[in-house]
Amino acid sequence: MENKIRVRFAPSPTGYLHVGGLRTALYNFLFARKNNGKFILRIEDTDRNRYVEGAVENLIKALKWSGLDYDEGPDIGGDYGPYMQSQRLDIYKKYADELIASGNAYYCFCTQERLQQLREEQEKLKVPQMKYDKHCLTLTQEEIQKRLNEKIPFVIRLNVQPNQKIIFDDVVRKRVEFDSSNIDDQVLIKSDGYPTYHLANVIDDHLMEISHVIRGEEWLSSTPKHVILYDAFGWQRPIFAHLPLLLNPDKSKLSKRQGDVAVEDYRDKGYLKEALINFVALLGWNAGDDKEFYQMNELIEAFSLESVNKSGAVFDIVKLNSLNAEHLRHKSDKEILLLLKEEIKKSDLAQKNLSDDYLLLVISAMKERVTFVSEFITNCKYFYEEPKEYEQKSIEKNWKSDTAEHLNKLIDEFSKLENSQKVDFESALNKVAEELEISKGKLIHPLRLAVSGQSTGPGMFDLLFILGKDEVIKRIQKAIEKIKI
Repeated sequence: MENKIRVRFAPSPTGYLHVGGLRTALYNFLFARKNNGKFILRIEDTDRNRYVEGAVENLIKALKWSGLDYDEGPDIGGDYGPYMQSQRLDIYKKYADELIASGNAYYCFCTQERLQQLREEQEKLKVPQMKYDKHCLTLTQEEIQKRLNEKIPFVIRLNVQPNQKIIFDDVVRKRVEFDSSNIDDQVLIKSDGYPTYHLANVIDDHLMEISHVIRGEEWLSSTPKHVILYDAFGWQRPIFAHLPLLLNPDKSKLSKRQGDVAVEDYRDKGYLKEALINFVALLGWNAGDDKEFYQMNELIEAFSLESVNKSGAVFDIVKLNSLNAEHLRHKSDKEILLLLKEEIKKSDLAQKNLSDDYLLLVISAMKERVTFVSEFITNCKYFYEEPKEYEQKSIEKNWKSDTAEHLNKLIDEFSKLENSQKVDFESALNKVAEELEISKGKLIHPLRLAVSGQSTGPGMFDLLFILGKDEVIKRIQKAIEKIKI
């Protein structure tokens, strides 16, 4: 194998793209891009019991939404295809036959009843590592051929030699050692003719010239079986890197029981792909400094496998939210406008004729106050419709017996404005405050309540300018009518 970098993401089509899968795909992608290598998508669909219709399309859609463009894959092809394992069955059979011929694998005709009995016997004896007992390895060639001729169901098993040290290097975990006596004679070809993950994975990685196998820690215990297979075939092993587990805040393994784990869930909730990628990149890796905000090109530049941590990474939703807000603020107002217009199409504002210029003013006023694009709607309904109700706490605190009189004076002053800008509203308010000999706060707080129904929001004069003189006056008049103390 030449020194060319080729890595793969090889998910099973069992439903959705897990954020742990996204992290694996991302690290493979970053490593390939950093090293001018190739990033390959391969679908491991040989477990037909777990196959979910439409899952392949969902996986591809989620990867593309995330910006993880692969160089070869089932939908775009490549020189090393097919990229669906179910389309490679003849390849696996050929290599399984080679293993049988070399004595590194053997036919097993044991029934489920015998295997169950063997399990129960080992449980009674409290055997620490339950394993197949190599019963069928003792069959003669004649006995094997007779069973094959009679079409007795069989599997093909790996012939693991006991009392061997299996040693391999891992970029994240350094030197790893296993005792072969604790490794089962793994099934390589199932009775339905489909390969197990272990055989298909090794054959495909070799034939696709995968240089680095970057995958989750849960596959670490399978790696000695893969090493045995590489050695049995006489093939060069790839470089392994096993990524740390993703954990819930209570340090349990990240699972759907404690919250969303699908990329699609985060996309549908309005998280920006840039924020999710940034966040997921930090789950087990950092560049050795305090930097947390990254765009994709910066991640590619900074990433290295040597900087991946061994310890589990906690999935902190608060941090994800913070990054989402930060990535949103880094977008231009025009970029946000496109996203906001998509949100508006899905909302009850779809029928309103909202101009781009008006929405850009809303974006400018609210950009520092939102975490999600949808909050340009939900956090400031007052930009789109007059208040239906008024915050009770603010009424109690800011609406006094003379408030209506003060606001009527403001209406008089605002009415005189022409082509009103922010500064004009401010000057008018200052003038009324001086005339009434009151603090500006005694006007600003009830005025905000009257026009927005709330006690907080963007700058007061931004709010007035965006709504416009006529709408502001109309809302003040309505508030005077409705708010009674």
